[in-house]
Amino acid sequence: MVQSSSADERRRSLKPLRRLFPYIAGYRTLVIGALISLAIAAATTLALPLAVRRMIDHGFSSASTTFIAEYFGALVAMAAVLAAASAGRYYFVITLGERVVADIRRDVFAHVTTLSPAFFDTAQSGEIVSRLAADTTQVKSAVGATASVALRNVILGLGAVGMMVVTSPKLSGLVIGAIPVIVLPLVAFGRSVRRKSRQAQDTLADATAYASEQIGAVRTLQAFTNERLVTGRFSGAVEAAFEAARASIFARSFLTFFAIFTIFSSVVAVLWFGSRDVLDGTISPGTLGQFLLYSVFAAGALGALSEVWGELAQAAGAAERLTEILAETPAIQAPADPKPLPAVAKGAIVFENVSFSYPARPDRAAVHGLSFQVMPGETVAIVGPSGAGKSTVFSLILRFYDPETGKILIDGVDVREADPVVVRQRIAIVPQDVTIFAASARDNIGFGRPGASEAEIEAAAKDALADEFILRLENGYDSQVGERGVTLSGGQRQRVAIARAILRDAPILLLDEATSALDAESETLVQTALERLMRGRTTIVIAHRLATVLKANRILVMDGGRIVEEGTHQSLVAKGGIYARLAKLQFETGASAFRGAAE
Repeated sequence: MVQSSSADERRRSLKPLRRLFPYIAGYRTLVIGALISLAIAAATTLALPLAVRRMIDHGFSSASTTFIAEYFGALVAMAAVLAAASAGRYYFVITLGERVVADIRRDVFAHVTTLSPAFFDTAQSGEIVSRLAADTTQVKSAVGATASVALRNVILGLGAVGMMVVTSPKLSGLVIGAIPVIVLPLVAFGRSVRRKSRQAQDTLADATAYASEQIGAVRTLQAFTNERLVTGRFSGAVEAAFEAARASIFARSFLTFFAIFTIFSSVVAVLWFGSRDVLDGTISPGTLGQFLLYSVFAAGALGALSEVWGELAQAAGAAERLTEILAETPAIQAPADPKPLPAVAKGAIVFENVSFSYPARPDRAAVHGLSFQVMPGETVAIVGPSGAGKSTVFSLILRFYDPETGKILIDGVDVREADPVVVRQRIAIVPQDVTIFAASARDNIGFGRPGASEAEIEAAAKDALADEFILRLENGYDSQVGERGVTLSGGQRQRVAIARAILRDAPILLLDEATSALDAESETLVQTALERLMRGRTTIVIAHRLATVLKANRILVMDGGRIVEEGTHQSLVAKGGIYARLAKLQFETGASAFRGAAE
């Protein structure tokens, strides 16, 4: 995705993490529990130097073993409180992180499913999956352990600085004066870390997207023996991701080096000045020990924050990438007050002077000036050469896109004024490129109408003549068909799709060459099933094989995004136009092939 200057500005801060607050605020019990645990752990830690000072100044001087034993007992009790508070902190913050990330994953995925096809025309599915997986893991780390460590060190650092001031204002002035010298470079380095972290995450997402695409097409990859080619390209993408990650790691390492060196150098300087005050009798050895411990606590907290800053920067980059998806608005949305479709569906479809170009190709009209109507219960076939706009008609009926001019009516209602979900509920489609999920045969058919009974699913399979091969599978309807239906033949996948459409029982039926993948015998049987399904329904058939449209009430011939001919098979052949040429080519080719097979 293209980044604007405002996006570049956002990369310099942790502001994207603010977008996680609504998720965190929903779990106040976990947040309160974490804060209480943090406060107890910090207070216990800050109390330790006080005990050490009293023991040095009074315990050893009095040489009282009872006094020393009591102090050591108190230290053990404080250690127990600290351990319990630390355990509570871990439980609350890790649970909060897991809970928040689960919610984010759910919301991002749910939002992705609502985005219009125009978004997926340019977005890579592998990158989206990468954001759902890798980026949410970064966020989980931030909301959980990293945020907890950061908050703990902030509380401990501020508390230690406060106690340093109480213990010795003079020495505290030296330390506080050095803080800007330490913190300002840390902030500057932190900006660089965040930029490099975002770059590393983007590069990794590109590699993941490429791998996802190639794994999904592994059969084509192997068929063309391109294993070495794609492996080389993926290796290059992985190396690019590694170099980006190494740059980010180097920046974080240098940040850590600078922070630890400058912080502990300042502690050494304070210790040198303090030792002179002890020799002069200005402060007691116990007071210097107490101050030294507080300065170590403060230094350690700042040092830990320098490391945590880098991790938070990575999480901020991940949160930004996730919120970019959540910020995407669907191009197709229901109007504020959607117009209801008639309660009794008729299935009438009207195109009125419709023109449309795909967002990815705005300079090329897919259809223009397209006007036709389909009467309720009528079967209309659309034929024409590739690129004529046939599939675009289906996309517009389903309201995957809105026309630029003109309008589309279903049962007299402009689809732009209706809820797209309601419009699609009245449509069943059998696409040419069938989608089969990595699930059981029953689940794949049931996808047509969630909640359908087993009897209804099996009845739909019988009508589509899919039951005869499903029952031969090892577990029948409960058999897993593999990713994209890899265990099924092309004709079997087509029949599952037909069964899915039969189960949907919608008044409008869209068939995109629904019998193209069937052999002659199966095609005849499935055509019979489809004719039963089409009876009483409005049906639009996209046909590449003209033999499948001979029984259509009307045939629309498209070319260049327009309807150039209309009529029945016989009337169109008599015209001697585009349809007659396509028919002659197909039927003569088929007859020649038949004669060749016979010879």
